[in-house]
Amino acid sequence: MNAARAAAAGLVGTGVMTALLLVEPSVGLPNIAMGQVLSTWLGLASAHLALGPALGWVMHFVIGMLLALVYAAVFDPRLPGTALTRGMLYGVLVFVVAQLVFMPLVGGGVFSHGDVELLAGSLFGHLVYGGLTGWIYAGSRVAV
Repeated sequence: MNAARAAAAGLVGTGVMTALLLVEPSVGLPNIAMGQVLSTWLGLASAHLALGPALGWVMHFVIGMLLALVYAAVFDPRLPGTALTRGMLYGVLVFVVAQLVFMPLVGGGVFSHGDVELLAGSLFGHLVYGGLTGWIYAGSRVAV
């Protein structure tokens, strides 16, 4: 496993996913303010009003990098298909775990209380995150 390459892939994947989160409301999908969600969940917004959302966004990127390390160590060697396919499969797994564990923890309910638009935006973002992470991590091993 190349930890530096995995962390970089996770950083880029999270960055693009974050950009999508910011653009999705312009196409009718709900605003998913992950930085604010994380900071509020941890009580950072009320304790450190000026830093709360920024710390939440930093956490979002750190989590993306850590998940990319898990992908590289555990899932990349085991999932079938091309690097892009493996990454997208991993993105679906991260989406499902987020909907079953994270969303209930922050009050969003299991599978976002069935909010189809929220689920669609989240799934799309996680597919892009996973696909980019898998593709970038594979790097020179990817056939062009």
